[in-house]
Amino acid sequence: MPAAPASAAAPSATTGATAAHSASGSKAVSRKTRQKRRAAAAVSYAYKQIGDRYRWGGNGPSSWDCSGLAKGSWSKAGVRLPRTTTQIYRAVRYKVSWKRLAAGDLVFFYSGKSHVGIYVGKGHMIHAPSSGKRVKRVKLAGYYKRNFTGAVRPGY
Repeated sequence: MPAAPASAAAPSATTGATAAHSASGSKAVSRKTRQKRRAAAAVSYAYKQIGDRYRWGGNGPSSWDCSGLAKGSWSKAGVRLPRTTTQIYRAVRYKVSWKRLAAGDLVFFYSGKSHVGIYVGKGHMIHAPSSGKRVKRVKLAGYYKRNFTGAVRPGY
């Protein structure tokens, strides 16, 4: 009988190590993929709230304040967040720089991180701005970039 091809031989120690590395890598990928799916769901929900009224302490479904919108959007994605901006920033351990923003990240502004929006990609966020205004999508340039104080990535 002819000899079996080398590829059919029993796995070597090196192949086993590669397989173990791939297995641990796939865990990280699935975790990252799960976070991206959750972020997409949060962003989708936030888009549906555009036009809703701002109300201080508003938790939806028809009026929101900034942290209520962030909490509500991520809640629809299956991620629980605290109620206020400072609590959210403290609770979410995965911090993100301005240059590394991805859709679904929560972006914070002003001293004390007193305002939050949901980054939706391509330099824009959705937020509940202030009394008398409505939830809207805005460009993160100039004013917002100057007042940016941090960002977090929930659901990781």
